[in-house]
Amino acid sequence: MLDAALANQLKTLLANITFPIELAASLDDGKKSAELVELLTEIASFSDKITYVRTDDDERRPSFAITRVGTDVSVRFAGLPMGHEFTSLALALLQVGGHPSKASEETIEQIRNLEGEYRFETYFSLSCQNCPDVVQALNLMSVINPNIRHVAIDGALFPDEVEARQVMAVPNVFLNGEPFEQGRMTLEQIVNRLDSGAAAREADKINAKSPFDVLVIGGGPAGAAASIYASRKGLRTGVAAERFGGQVLDTMSIENFISVQHTEGPKLAAALEAHVADYDVDVMNLQKAAKIIGGEG
Repeated sequence: MLDAALANQLKTLLANITFPIELAASLDDGKKSAELVELLTEIASFSDKITYVRTDDDERRPSFAITRVGTDVSVRFAGLPMGHEFTSLALALLQVGGHPSKASEETIEQIRNLEGEYRFETYFSLSCQNCPDVVQALNLMSVINPNIRHVAIDGALFPDEVEARQVMAVPNVFLNGEPFEQGRMTLEQIVNRLDSGAAAREADKINAKSPFDVLVIGGGPAGAAASIYASRKGLRTGVAAERFGGQVLDTMSIENFISVQHTEGPKLAAALEAHVADYDVDVMNLQKAAKIIGGEG
């Protein structure tokens, strides 16, 4: 199922899991189910901490759960997470297997403290470049907090659901059976949507900061450039942005950035963020400017 290079990479990654995990499949007699069995049995052969079993306990078929044995920690994929979603599969295996994520401790603690029951369903396509961020964020949340469940669904394999729910674009997320959001989202954006006290806490933190000499509104290429130049002049500089990178994050192919013949939006945004991080710039994400109030004098 996997080519040799990909198989070797995954086998190396799976050496990092510390807890036993089970791959539990729900199957029908179709071709995709046969392919899923091949994929899961191959993955199980890469580590003695991974077992494969057929349970047929989910109505979506083909689908499978990745479960930490003896616990409620689990994520589910409906379909075969290949293409752009293969990284989501690899991360799910690692995280369910106990390998720590790179999320900040503050965000992890926010997720742990979320109260209530959350049942997320995310529709994706294998060619969607914006889908993995959402799938991986919700998978991680379901690993951290047992009150959160997530299933990532390949819409191409479940067209009746897509039609019934009027899924016109992906990623498309449903929460407890109701539409939640469409399009690319970061882990922090999702968590703050659910955490009712997050906005107030963040406002208190910002209010406690000393005044900025320069406060840049927006974290796109222009905002990044402005913050770097201001900081280089020795000015106390902050950036307030809904998400650093701005709309660049949603742009897959960029061919009009002078001196760079071709790049991708997420790659450019990451480079901008790394460059800004070299300077004493206070970046405040998940913020919007509602109005500008003039100072005295």
